[in-house]
Amino acid sequence: MAKRVLTTESGAPVADNQNSATAGVGGPILLQDQHLLEKLARFNRERIPERVVHARGSGAYGYFEVTDDVTGFTSADFLSSVGKRTETFLRFSTVADSLGGADAVRDPRGFALKFYTEEGNYDLVGNNTPVFFIKDAIKFPDFIHTQKRDPYTGSQEADNVWDFWGLSPESTHQVTWLFGDRGIPATYRHMNGYGSHTYQWTNAEGEAFFVKYHFKTNQGVRSLSADQAAELVGKDANSHQTDLLQAIERGVNPSWTLHVQVMPAAEAADYRFNPFDLTKVWPHSDYPLQRVGRLVLDRNPDNVFAEVEQAAFSPNNFVPGIGPSPDKMLQGRLFAYADAHRYRLGVNHTHLPVNAPRTAVVDNYGRDGLHATRNGSRHDKNYEPNSYAGPAQTDAALAAPLAIHGWTGTHEAPAHTKDDDFFQAGELFRLMSEDEKGRLVANIAGGLSQVTRDDVIEKNLAHFHAADADYGKRVEEAVRALRED
Repeated sequence: MAKRVLTTESGAPVADNQNSATAGVGGPILLQDQHLLEKLARFNRERIPERVVHARGSGAYGYFEVTDDVTGFTSADFLSSVGKRTETFLRFSTVADSLGGADAVRDPRGFALKFYTEEGNYDLVGNNTPVFFIKDAIKFPDFIHTQKRDPYTGSQEADNVWDFWGLSPESTHQVTWLFGDRGIPATYRHMNGYGSHTYQWTNAEGEAFFVKYHFKTNQGVRSLSADQAAELVGKDANSHQTDLLQAIERGVNPSWTLHVQVMPAAEAADYRFNPFDLTKVWPHSDYPLQRVGRLVLDRNPDNVFAEVEQAAFSPNNFVPGIGPSPDKMLQGRLFAYADAHRYRLGVNHTHLPVNAPRTAVVDNYGRDGLHATRNGSRHDKNYEPNSYAGPAQTDAALAAPLAIHGWTGTHEAPAHTKDDDFFQAGELFRLMSEDEKGRLVANIAGGLSQVTRDDVIEKNLAHFHAADADYGKRVEEAVRALRED
């Protein structure tokens, strides 16, 4: 078989890839060595800005298959018939650490799913927890700053983490999740995924429903203790990446069953909790899980940088029949996610293969910009309306309109009858076995005892006491014991 010819970026053959051109034997390198200069310049530019959050990730391709009829709730075409399959790409990630961080750490996990539907790409961007630390996007940069490396010490600092949580009582529910037994998944395959936010579904008759997504792992939930995780990180910092890659290579294709909770839109205003509060769950006794379909991962990416690092997800990528809710965290993410990718990858990041629609046709008036690959021909106009048969609007809304009223301004979310920051955290604690409670308390105390300021510790203890008297007492005693050692 003939050897392939090594070329420069412009396609010219390379004569020597072992020795740079010099002025005589042993002389200085020549500026005219185009291959050397191009090779070094390209090497200097191999890295792009990493994600501020969810930097460390893994991903795989697969498909979603509808198993149950949900057309009474949504007109989304990819959910329109039992047996219908849609190609997908799923990216898992840790939240706080950088690209070089370890996988087996105590941190929420991203669960970002792209459906390549016939009506365009639909991105569902969630986590492995059904709730989050905050309920308003204006606090998100501050929260993430507490999780990242301190500007002075260069390390994550317990003082920063717990100071923010102590001043943000709404975090108590997610803190209870994070420091419980599911805080460190054993692998990406052995954890659930959640849309976390509340979304809107609209059926063909225009009826609106609010929904929450639950992807239940068919492998069973498995998690690591703090000691097991520390040992695994020492053996293989890439443990979750390794496990996912090797499982699919062996043909052990991980799968999840998608369920949704469905709330008729008219019930939202009078529900006892604010249904759009990301720090709250909807009890299953109020809105039972309804099965939708099955997600299967069956193909590894060929190139992690091209397909995982450059994968771009945005929760404002909706399709007809699905839309947003008034969730203030979701509303902020509708802008922030797409803007992050415009910064990292450029305004034409949707042209990249992993982000481009598979079956839907892209036809709009977007032009130019860095790395533009779809600029049209001389016959295509770049304005609308036009008289040249260019693409035109459909006049069909993707989702039902949301009713709004009142005065503009900075408002706290409306309080519902049972809204508070501690009740659901206490409910979660009371659901745990004695062994689970013991591990939760030990995990929290291990972090909180490292805080140097007594007032910060007291603020956090007050939250656990407010959630459940026994919860607070146990954490307080455990922190005291560790600080006295």
